[in-house]
Amino acid sequence: MKRLYTIIFVAVLLALVLGLGIAKQPGYILIDYPHVFRYESGLWATLGALLAIGLAVLLVVAAARVLLASSGVVNPWSRRNRRRRIDTAVAQGQVDLAEGRWSSAQRHLRIAAEAERYPLFYYLGAARAANEQGHAEDSDALLERALERQPRAELAIALSHAQLQLDRGDAAGARDTLEVMRERFPKNVQVLRQLYRLHLQQDDWAALLRLLPELRQHKVLPSKELASLEQQAWREGLHLGVPGQGASREELDAAWRQLSAAQRQEPPLVLAYAEQLRRGGAAVEAEEVLRAALKRHYDSHLARLYGLVRGRDPVKQLQAAEAWLGQHGDDPGLLLTLGRLSLQNSLWGKARDYFEASLRQQRNPEACAELARLLGRLGDAERSNQLFQEGLGLLDERLLALPLPAAPRVV
Repeated sequence: MKRLYTIIFVAVLLALVLGLGIAKQPGYILIDYPHVFRYESGLWATLGALLAIGLAVLLVVAAARVLLASSGVVNPWSRRNRRRRIDTAVAQGQVDLAEGRWSSAQRHLRIAAEAERYPLFYYLGAARAANEQGHAEDSDALLERALERQPRAELAIALSHAQLQLDRGDAAGARDTLEVMRERFPKNVQVLRQLYRLHLQQDDWAALLRLLPELRQHKVLPSKELASLEQQAWREGLHLGVPGQGASREELDAAWRQLSAAQRQEPPLVLAYAEQLRRGGAAVEAEEVLRAALKRHYDSHLARLYGLVRGRDPVKQLQAAEAWLGQHGDDPGLLLTLGRLSLQNSLWGKARDYFEASLRQQRNPEACAELARLLGRLGDAERSNQLFQEGLGLLDERLLALPLPAAPRVV
C-alpha cells in the first residue's frame, strides 16, 4: 500500500508540474508547405495529438491481429488448422503402425507424407501398412512417390522395398532389388547384410560363397560368426557337388580346390568332402584324404568315417588306424573304425574285441549293430538278438515311449 501511495503521489506531482509548465509556456509549432499544407498549433497540443494517433494505431493493429487469429481458428483451411491436421496425422499414423491398424496407419501416414518437406519415413511407414494388407501395388506406388520426393534416398527406399518384397514372399524380386543396389553401392554394409540373410534363408549356398569375400572385406559380420558361416557354406556347397545328384565329380573337385589351404585342413570340411567322395563311389580317394587329414590332426569324426571307406590296401589301412590307438585308445569312434577295418581283413576275433571295447566306452547303435551282425555270423544268435534290440532302443529311445496298437481280438 505504501508503494501504491508513493506511485500515486509521484504521478500527481508530475501532472502538476507538467500542467504548470504548459500554463507558463504553451509553446508553438508551425509546419508550412507553400500552397499545399499549413499546420500551426501549440507544442503540448501537438504532442498530445501524436500520442493519441500512436495509441489509435496500436489499437487497430491489435484488433487486426485478434481478427486474423480468430479467423485462423474458425477457417478450416487456415495455416494453423492445416498444421494441426498434419500433426494429428503424424501422431495417429505412428501409433496405428505400431499397433497394427494398417488401414488407418496408411491413410494417416500418407496425409503426413504429402504435407511434410522430408516425407521419407512417412512414405515408408505407409508402404509397410499397405504391404501388410496385401496391397502390393499400393505399397510400390508409395515407394515410387517417396523416390520422387526424395531422390537422394534411393538406397534407403530400395532396402525397404526389398524387405517388403521378402515379406510378401517375393524372394526373387527382393534378390533382384538388392543385386541392383549392390552394383550401385558396392561398399554398403546394409545391402550386403540383407543379401547374406536372403541367401541364408533360401539355402542358396553357391550365392553365399560368392558373397563371402565381400562380407569379409567390409566386416559385415563378427570374425567368429563369419568363420562359422564360411565353414557351413563350404560344407553345404560340397554337398551340392555330390556325384550322381545332379553334379559331376569334376564339379565336386572344383569346389574343393576353391578352398584355401587352411580351409582344406579344417575337419568339418574334410569330413564333408570325404563323405561326398564315398557316396560318389570314390572310396579310395576318400581314404587318402581322411588318412592325410588324420595324420595332420586327429579328429574323432574323421576317424569314424575312416572305417566306412575301403582303400587300396585294407591291411595298411588297418595298420594306419591302429597307429592312432596309442594316443586315442579311449575314443569309441576309433575303436568302432578298428572293428570295421578288422572285418575288412577277416580278423573276426580282433573285430569282436574292438566292437566290445567301443561299447564299453560308449553305448551307441552303430557298434551294437556291427557286433550283433558279427555274432550272428559266429553263431551266437541270442547275444546277437539282444544287441540288435539294444541298438534299436539307442537309435531312437522315443520309439519305446510310443504306445503300440492293441492286439486284435479273436472272435
